[in-house]
Amino acid sequence: MANPLRLGVNIDHVATIRNARGGDHPDPVRAAEIVSRVGGDGITAHLREDRRHIRDGDLQRIMDATDLPLNLEMAATDEMLEIALRHEPHAACIVPEKREERTTEGGLDAAGQHNHLAPIVSRLSEAGIRVSLFIEPDPRQIEAAIQLKAPVVEFHTGRYAHHMLDGEDALATEELRRISDAAALAAKNGIEPHAGHGLTFDNVQPIAAIPQIAELNIGHYLVSEAIFIGLEESIRRMRALMDEAR
Repeated sequence: MANPLRLGVNIDHVATIRNARGGDHPDPVRAAEIVSRVGGDGITAHLREDRRHIRDGDLQRIMDATDLPLNLEMAATDEMLEIALRHEPHAACIVPEKREERTTEGGLDAAGQHNHLAPIVSRLSEAGIRVSLFIEPDPRQIEAAIQLKAPVVEFHTGRYAHHMLDGEDALATEELRRISDAAALAAKNGIEPHAGHGLTFDNVQPIAAIPQIAELNIGHYLVSEAIFIGLEESIRRMRALMDEAR
């Protein structure tokens, strides 16, 4: 492959299962070690305000367990900024967060929140943490990322995934075009485009085929499939589909 595509594995929901019962099992650190062993390119973990899955104590253990870069998903709050600066992960992806949501429901309004985000992006960048903004594939949001000097954007693929699941082929095709155009626009302006949310074995290849996208972050589906086929096989199968598309 002339332009290989990286796979970041989100291990949040290993911790979700642990927290449902209490105790230490299953340990997200063990999941991180498996990701490293089977050729994943990075670990993603979202430390939420309510600590529903990853906990504070998990972060350093995950970073110490492998040489893979940690991508810390975080809300744009003073608490999360302080935690990121203390741990200094490889990357921090700023995401929207609502306490009542089951999962992230859409992209960050980087354009509307410029003044709030600017000092957070600046402080993370000054600490050597690579900042990513989780946004919709929208030129207005890409322009905001340019103004904020964010080196990476991650496009929310949830709308595309839902259209695919519901058999709405025309709408899925239109959303895929929006993502492709947004990736080209970001890359043209020196921003590295990533993508994620709702990606599965069935829908990943059209996204993986977009040449400008450098990384996919996938979690819930891989952990779900692991119940039936094991985490190693789940990651290997996703990796193979991505490579085939690229």
